Amino acid sequence: MINVSEFSNRVGRVGIDERADLDVYSGVMHTQFLDGTVIRLVPLSVDHAEALFPSASDPEVWRWMPRPRPETIADLREMLGGMIADMTRRCFAVQRRADGAVVGSTSLYDLDLGESRAEIGATWFDRSCWGGPYNVESKLLLFGHAFDDLNLARLALRTDNLNVRSQHALARLGLVHEGTLRSHMRRQDGTRRDSVYYSLLADEWPDVRDTLRARVAAKTAA
Repeated sequence: MINVSEFSNRVGRVGIDERADLDVYSGVMHTQFLDGTVIRLVPLSVDHAEALFPSASDPEVWRWMPRPRPETIADLREMLGGMIADMTRRCFAVQRRADGAVVGSTSLYDLDLGESRAEIGATWFDRSCWGGPYNVESKLLLFGHAFDDLNLARLALRTDNLNVRSQHALARLGLVHEGTLRSHMRRQDGTRRDSVYYSLLADEWPDVRDTLRARVAAKTAA
């Protein structure tokens, strides 16, 4: 099987069919782990539903998610299955290395190899992990995968205009605030939300990488 470094040599090559590349990428990442110091990103499976349900069913954790909050483990399995089936998405479960517990999930989605870009989202963590190193390291691992393995030129992240906590967190990650898409999406309650966009470019990644590594080290030591 082709590995990630071999696959990255294909990306952007003239004459390579993007659909074929996505098929190859999906096969590569089916068994590919992204290892950090405190977490490991493992390929998401519907079998993670039981471990993820306590966090996904928490109203506070799910408050700003555009998808309806799963009411049952069966609901969550169905949602995860739909996410995994999307060929432009690579979904991960976040596994804490210390005890192997699955404490959250995150995704690389809207992956466009032809335009060398993607977004990161569908991210949530158990409330016990809030304020720790987990979210920061998950971004460190996904950013590194996108820029170093896939040779992407751009990553974007978006959040609800009312979710000030998330906006502050994205700014602390070193992302650049790009602007707001008005009436961009429908919230769970049916109201329209504005989406605030942040981005990171490949030439900005080295500085952000160093900052995130330092933050993970500081939060781990605290």
